[in-house]
Amino acid sequence: MNARGRNLFVVGFLAPAVVLYVGLVLWPLVQALQFSLTRWRGVSAKRTFVGFENFQKLGQDAAFFTALKNNLAFLAFSLVGLFVLGLLIAHALQRQGRGTTLLRSIILFPQVISLVVVGILWMFLYNPSYGLVTQGLKAIGIPGVTEPLGNRSQALPAVWIAFLWYASGFYAMLFAAGLRNIPEEIGEAAELDGSFGFHRFRTVTWPLLWSVKKVAAVYIVSNVMNVFALVYLMTQGGPDRATEVLLTYQYEQAFKNSQFGYSTAVAVANFLVAMLLAGCAMLLFRRNPEVARR
Repeated sequence: MNARGRNLFVVGFLAPAVVLYVGLVLWPLVQALQFSLTRWRGVSAKRTFVGFENFQKLGQDAAFFTALKNNLAFLAFSLVGLFVLGLLIAHALQRQGRGTTLLRSIILFPQVISLVVVGILWMFLYNPSYGLVTQGLKAIGIPGVTEPLGNRSQALPAVWIAFLWYASGFYAMLFAAGLRNIPEEIGEAAELDGSFGFHRFRTVTWPLLWSVKKVAAVYIVSNVMNVFALVYLMTQGGPDRATEVLLTYQYEQAFKNSQFGYSTAVAVANFLVAMLLAGCAMLLFRRNPEVARR
């Protein structure tokens, strides 16, 4: 096959994927940017071009910055919580046995049920009258936890715990796969050098999980910046915007206030923040320690 034939062969295989990517990803992004520059109520074809007026309004919108702050707090808690819990469970999964199979089934259970079901389940658990969480905390004598989803200081952590329960299984399996890819010879060499426990994890295991940490961080940023269903089902952004995130605020502006142009500006801002944070995560883990040692 000559060069022209090879090029046509490659183009033929890539063309369907490129067409789908342009039609389903790039074109909707362009449309969203167009809508964000208009004043549109969403019920007619009439759209008034207003330029960057919606984005200027965002800069003066206290509710938008409250939602952004909640998103960033949710992200910080999720990065720490999912990394710690995921690594702990991943280490537990390294041992073979019937207990390991049972543990794997338990931690993956939230991944096979709908996020809507997760939200409703945790609403029942937090119910002030009969919820297992609230009643359990009362039974062990922890005061002040009577209605977590109705308390401004407790609502966001309560939703975050539900999200942690839902997402931890995926990241545990991700880290478990990374741990299994570490050559046994490296672990044996570390033991011969007298490196055990946390010292071994910090100096050997943690650096070698470079690629897994990078993927996990980007996934967490993407999942948290796009969290909507769980928050909306459990609190609808309340009480008093204590759990408001960018997508619930976007939903409010679009479907309650009929400001589709402004809500699209919120979506564009959310997209830009997510891309910036994902870029920071990739920049943080850009250096492969295995290559750096060579």
